[in-house]
Amino acid sequence: MLTDTATSAAEADFEIGNYRVSDEDLPEFRDLKFENINELHIDHPGANDADYRARRDYIASCAKSFRETGEITDVEYNAREQRVWRYVAEELEELQQRYASPFYLRAKKDLGIRTDQIPQLSEMNRRLKELTGFRLAPIEGLVETRGFLSWLSYRVMLCTQYIRHHSQPAYTPEPDIVHEAIGHIPMFTNPNFADFSQFIGHGARIATDEQLEQLGRLYWFTVEFGLVEHEGDIKAYGAGLLSSFGELEHAFSDKVERRPFDLETVINHEYTYSDMQPVLYVIPSYAELKEVTRKYIESFGK
Repeated sequence: MLTDTATSAAEADFEIGNYRVSDEDLPEFRDLKFENINELHIDHPGANDADYRARRDYIASCAKSFRETGEITDVEYNAREQRVWRYVAEELEELQQRYASPFYLRAKKDLGIRTDQIPQLSEMNRRLKELTGFRLAPIEGLVETRGFLSWLSYRVMLCTQYIRHHSQPAYTPEPDIVHEAIGHIPMFTNPNFADFSQFIGHGARIATDEQLEQLGRLYWFTVEFGLVEHEGDIKAYGAGLLSSFGELEHAFSDKVERRPFDLETVINHEYTYSDMQPVLYVIPSYAELKEVTRKYIESFGK
């Protein structure tokens, strides 16, 4: 988390209701603080695989060029990378048909996300801009919390393009193209969810350190691990659930307490990111989540 809470007047004055951000409104990608992409923690499945590390660094360099040119570089994924995608996507498909939000399932089709090949950010970016004005921006590594969330205020999702190590296709300790494309990106085609995400971004730009911690929890229990009511049933819409067959099965097991969404409870609910979640929250609708979040963000600074 950042400890610097200073915010410029221009940032503070950015209109919360500006749902159509033009290309001219976008600032340059600057001062993004990354983790060192060349240093993989010892528990990373590819930490000791020199070929994987070189490939991952190459794909990260394609993303880095975006910050200089503004153009998304398509990645020519190799056969092994495509096999990893097919394995995970096919395993998830059956579970998603049972547990995923119907909107999410339609959105995957609308974006052309298939089980047989890795989609390109450039094509998904084109469709998102047409549907909700959201954009995708490739990045080469993990970004600190305030920087990552703040870009949502411009209707921009920062996305990695590399893929997890082939030795453990069911697991990744960092966001990869599976998590981004299968988990996050389809939901941005929902206007209410897109607006809600933008509110999160507005909040991150003007939040105190304490409010930023609360926003992180709100993001965790909605964007990453959210559940939604649907015709008397409960379905998943969170990216952390939809991109992991272990998490998705767990979310609908008797090991999880599924509670009605309450903003005050959620923003004060501590979590451990490395464990399966024992408690998840169910929103009544994306529209209600949007309005509750709007009021919350509008309270910042008062």
